[in-house]
Amino acid sequence: MERILEPELMDDPKQAEAYARADFEEENQGFVERFKEYFPEFSQGTILDLGCGPGDIPIRFAKLYPACQVIGVDASAPMIQLGEQAVKDSGLADRIMLRCERYEDIPGARIADAVISNSLLHHLPNPLQFWQKIRQLVRPGAPVLVMDLLRPDSPEVAQAIVNQYAASEPDILRRDFYNSLLAAFSEDEIGSQLARMNLTRLLIDVPDDRHWVVGGIIY
Repeated sequence: MERILEPELMDDPKQAEAYARADFEEENQGFVERFKEYFPEFSQGTILDLGCGPGDIPIRFAKLYPACQVIGVDASAPMIQLGEQAVKDSGLADRIMLRCERYEDIPGARIADAVISNSLLHHLPNPLQFWQKIRQLVRPGAPVLVMDLLRPDSPEVAQAIVNQYAASEPDILRRDFYNSLLAAFSEDEIGSQLARMNLTRLLIDVPDDRHWVVGGIIY
């Protein structure tokens, strides 16, 4: 199945609200625990979250790493508004900063001690720009962990995945999940992107039927 692009931004407030209310506990906590497993020696510094959405993952990282500052960046204003409220409610506003900004517009170089990203890449028309930006932003020796959806073999398989994992979710979220699966990349495509950007030190894992994970150290 060929990739079918979806809108780059989740800028509909109802769409953002449905996403923020959805139960991503298993995926988000699993992402945090995977980072800890991959990089057991990491403990302090600035963590940059590209495509932070409504702030759940930055909050989880800030709780796990009390010596870290977390900067979350997302180009969706409704997502950032929801995230800022969640950060305030968590009591971690002194260590978490959320910014409404496109990832490609983040200024500076070698500003992050770690870069994380969950479910941003499938929104982007130019994935190589994403990987290049990560190379620019990390300090040498910094850990990187990226997770996103895995494109199924057919629209029918995509619909089956939606039915299996989001049966009780609102229609707007089910629709977005389906469109995101069609817009996602295959494992081979991710491998090709890493090879083209000379990032073959980063390793690819496929932990389940709907996600891929890339992790490693960038020097």
